[in-house]
Amino acid sequence: MRIVVVIFLILIVLSLGSALFFLYRDRGQGSTRTVKALALRVGLSITLFLILMGGYYFGLIGQRL
Repeated sequence: MRIVVVIFLILIVLSLGSALFFLYRDRGQGSTRTVKALALRVGLSITLFLILMGGYYFGLIGQRL
């Protein structure tokens, strides 16, 4: 489970970085690449949240005391 979370976090950061790259490269010329990269980041974040909630529900993520 830990590996899945780390992979998703890396993908989220890469998507955010690509959106920043497209923002500077396109210089506001009406390209939708930045919007698509940010939408992908939001989708990955929601998916990660759902995976974490499911992992907790099914006991894959426990409480550490």
